[in-house]
This record gives sequence, C-alpha cells and structure tokens, in this order.
Amino acid sequence: MAPDAAGTNSSDRASNDSANPPAPQVWPSLRARDARALIRFLSEAFGFEEVVAYGEGEFVAHAELAWPEGGGIMLGSDRPAPEGGEPWPGGPGTFTAYVVTADPDGLHARAVAAGARITTAPFDTDYGSRDFAAADPEGNRWYFGTYPGAPRPSAG
Repeated sequence: MAPDAAGTNSSDRASNDSANPPAPQVWPSLRARDARALIRFLSEAFGFEEVVAYGEGEFVAHAELAWPEGGGIMLGSDRPAPEGGEPWPGGPGTFTAYVVTADPDGLHARAVAAGARITTAPFDTDYGSRDFAAADPEGNRWYFGTYPGAPRPSAG
C-alpha cells in the first residue's frame, strides 16, 4: 500500500484509530433563550469548557463548548430563521444528549453543588454503565454515564 502525504498507509492509520480517535466531527447543537447564562451553567455544573463564543452583549451567534473527556457541543441564542430559511427544528429546552464520563458520581456531586435539577439519581444499568440525568435551566436534558458505546467493527 502506498504511503499518504503523512508517510503512513491506510492500514497503519486503521491500527492507530483506537489509540488516536479522530477529532469530533459530529457536533450536537442547540438554541437557548439565554445562551450566555446557559454557557455559564454548563461550565459550572457539568464542567464543559468554553472554547469560543461569538456575538455581542447577551446575543450569542455561535459558541463551542468542549467536553474535557472528548467531543463537545455548539450553541447559540434562539432567533428567527433567516429570510427564506426553515425555522430551527428544536426550540430552547428541547435538546437531549448522552455524555460519557469516567466519574459520574463525582460529576453528579458537582452538578448538585451547582444547583442542577437532577432528574434521575445515579444508578447502575443492566449493561454495565453508571448513569445519572439532569436538566439545565432551559429545560434541556443531559444524561451522563460511563457507557462509551459499543466497540466499532474493525476495518478488515
């Protein structure tokens, strides 16, 4: 197999994929009535890290929050659709996500201390995960747990 521009061939990349997963390319996105307050809450209660927030005053045109254990979300202030565009499909408070964490009990304690509304107390699932759920001030639902998803089939 011929090497690519980086000097590796695809079989080398495939063998390294589990050790070095690609950067996130799927970004769950949501809109908020008070995006600046939601960014503060998600950072304080759950530990998301603000990477960037574009906008002026209380308006957030686009923000990215990184999850320290990998991945992240994008969000912005709720606003009308652009001329001729379709409205945003999920209004504020309709978002839901499952976020993988190695320490759901520690994260639960952090969320409680920050005033998050816990919707499901920590529990052990039938498939080996430790999970809990919380709602943010906008009403979005956040599920946290240790289940990282099923292993991906190897390219073979």
